[in-house]
Amino acid sequence: MKTSWEKIEKNKGVLQVEVEVEKVTEALDQAFKKVVKQVNVPGFRKGKVPRKIFESRFGIEVLYNDALDILLPEAYAEAVAEAGIQPVDRPEIDVEQFEKEKTFIFKATVIVKPEVELGEYKGLEIPKKDFEVTDEMVDVELTQLQNRHAELVVLEDGEVEKGDTTVIDFEGFKDGVAFEGGKGEKYSLEIGSGSFIPGFEDQLIGMKKGEEKDITVTFPENYHSEELAGQEVIFKIKLHDIKRKKLPELNDDFAKDVDFETIDELKADTRAKLEEKAKHDAEHYLKDAAIHKAVENAIVEIPQAMIDQEIDQMKQEFEQQLSYQGLNLDLYYQFSGTNEEQLKEQFKNDAELRVKTNLTIEAIAKAEGIEVTDEDVENEVQQLAEMYKRDVEEIRTIFTSRPNGLDGLKEDVRIRKTISFLAEQSKEV
Repeated sequence: MKTSWEKIEKNKGVLQVEVEVEKVTEALDQAFKKVVKQVNVPGFRKGKVPRKIFESRFGIEVLYNDALDILLPEAYAEAVAEAGIQPVDRPEIDVEQFEKEKTFIFKATVIVKPEVELGEYKGLEIPKKDFEVTDEMVDVELTQLQNRHAELVVLEDGEVEKGDTTVIDFEGFKDGVAFEGGKGEKYSLEIGSGSFIPGFEDQLIGMKKGEEKDITVTFPENYHSEELAGQEVIFKIKLHDIKRKKLPELNDDFAKDVDFETIDELKADTRAKLEEKAKHDAEHYLKDAAIHKAVENAIVEIPQAMIDQEIDQMKQEFEQQLSYQGLNLDLYYQFSGTNEEQLKEQFKNDAELRVKTNLTIEAIAKAEGIEVTDEDVENEVQQLAEMYKRDVEEIRTIFTSRPNGLDGLKEDVRIRKTISFLAEQSKEV
C-alpha cells in the first residue's frame, strides 16, 4: 500500500492512499460470498450461483459497495498508522478509483490532534496560600458535629426562626384557582434549606404554632411549568408545629457518644483530621495552580470535534451523577427549564479547558520524556487493590482483559507523574 500525507491547514490534512490489486480482489471475493446468499437465480439453489453467471447477470459493480465496506476501514487504519497521524474525528472519504483488477485509490481529509506550542512551564511562581489549621476551624467542625447529633424538639411557644423545621399545610393559587402540584399536608420544611421557590421559606419566619397566613411568591422565569414560569401566586399556609434543634453540650458525655473517651481526645482527633486535610489541600493547590499556569502559557488551536467529544463526555458524566439521585436528564430539563442544547452550551467553556489541559500535559510529558515503567504500573495496581479491597491479580486481570485497558492505566499514571513534575518545578512566592 502506498500512503502520502499532506497538511492543508493547521489541524487538517489529506491522506492519499493506493491499495494493491490483490486486496481489491480479496474484498470483491468476500463481497461475493456475502451477496450471493441473498440472490435468487432460476436453475440454482439460493447461494449456489457460480461467480461467472452472477457477474454476467448482475455485473461486477453490484459488489463494489460491499467490497468498499470491507476494505476501506482496514486500509484507512493502516494508512493512518503508516502516516503517523492521530485523527480526532471521522474522515471525509473521496473514492477516486475502485474497479476490478485495478488498484483502489482514495483520499481521506482528516482532522488531527493539534500540536501544542508550550510556553513557560518550569519554575512557575505560585502565590503562597495559608493552610494552617486554627482553633476557630476546629470549633466550626465541632459545631457541625453537634448539629449532626442535635435533637429536634417541638416548641409549644415561640416563633419560626431560620434553621427551624416547620410542619405545614400549604396550597397554591394562581388568579384565585388552585394549581396542580401546589398542595401539601403536614409537610416538613427546614427554613433556610432553599428547597422551595425563593421567598417562600423567608415568609414563614415569625409565624406561630396554629397560625394561618397567605404569602405571595413569584415563580422563576425558567421554572419547568410554562403555566407558572414567572407568575405571581398566593400560597395559603397553616403552621402545625415548629421543631428546633437542641444541641448536645460539648463535654465528655458527648465525646463518649461519638466513640471518644474525653472531649479533649475528640478535639485532638478533629484537629489531626483537619491538618491531614490541609496537607492534602496544599498539595492539590500547588498542583492545580501549576497546571493552570502551564495551560495558560500554552498556545493551541483546538479542533471543534475535540470540544464536541468532550462535551458529550461531560454530558454522560452529568447523567451518571443524576442517576445517583434517582433522576434522569428528561426530569432535569423539566426542573431546570433547560434543554439539551442549553446544557451543552453550559459545558462548552469547561470542555475546551479540559481539552487544552490534557493536550498541554501530554505535550509536557513528551518534551520532558516522562515515561511509565513496569514498576509504576505495578504500584498503581497495588494501590487500586488496597483502595477497593480486592485481590491484586483480580485488578490486574480487569485491566489486561479490556481493550486498551492497560494503555489507559498507563496514561493515567503518566498524567499524574507529569503533574507532580510541574508541582516540583514550581515555587511558592
